[in-house]
Amino acid sequence: MIGTVREVTPEVDAGAVLAGAQFIDAYRVEIGANAINAREACIRMVLHGPRWIDALLRLRNILVSPFGLKTSGEGAPAPYGLIGLFPVVSETPERLVAGFNDYHLDFRIVVDVAGDATRRQVTSTTLVRTHNPLGRTYLTLIMPFHKLVVRSMMGRIMEPAR
Repeated sequence: MIGTVREVTPEVDAGAVLAGAQFIDAYRVEIGANAINAREACIRMVLHGPRWIDALLRLRNILVSPFGLKTSGEGAPAPYGLIGLFPVVSETPERLVAGFNDYHLDFRIVVDVAGDATRRQVTSTTLVRTHNPLGRTYLTLIMPFHKLVVRSMMGRIMEPAR
């Protein structure tokens, strides 16, 4: 159904995107005939999200900064620029990969746009590879919020560009 976000089986080659990822999930939204590329979909998801997500990110940054964790992708290579706090590491019109490596974990988000001109869909896949007990604890703590955040961000793809 157009505009409905649903969890799907990840179709990303995890080994190519983030070898050794211990967590991977994916969500998809049907967008009908909307002409959108992967960058625009990612921008709508990340930059035009609900205020409560911004508040959660600010709280996260306050809580993790004493541990020396990255708070805005600083220092991460961004060959294709940044979208919000996410460095874009590779990009085609159909696929954008963003994310960064940190002390506690490595993170990637993959935004794929597929389908024909009348039945397009956007899939967002999240991959995480933890490095230590801090990374595993962090992942456990954010999981209750992850599904809510991703579903909400995916819902923004259908909204008109700002």
